[in-house]
Amino acid sequence: MLAALEDGPVRFNDLRRRVDGVSQKVLAQTLQALERDGFICRHQLSVFPLRVEYTLTPEGQVVSTKLLDLIAQVEAGMASVLASRQRYDSNTRAEDAASA
Repeated sequence: MLAALEDGPVRFNDLRRRVDGVSQKVLAQTLQALERDGFICRHQLSVFPLRVEYTLTPEGQVVSTKLLDLIAQVEAGMASVLASRQRYDSNTRAEDAASA
């Protein structure tokens, strides 16, 4: 959610499209929790029809930047993760075969 708000103000439905697979209820609950924790701001604009936008607070921007850095690091090391999984699975299968 925080990463989806990185580029600036986002309306609820636009945010829902950015966060694939999230239900309207879960999105609303998460936004409310993030607002309560001080990571995002909810702005209600005085237009018709009613328009609400969400933005990161300064604290939210700090957390979002660190989160995006972590995501980039995990993605960069994914080949190593997949190789470790393969070694583990091979060793586990060999141990299972030996004990059978």
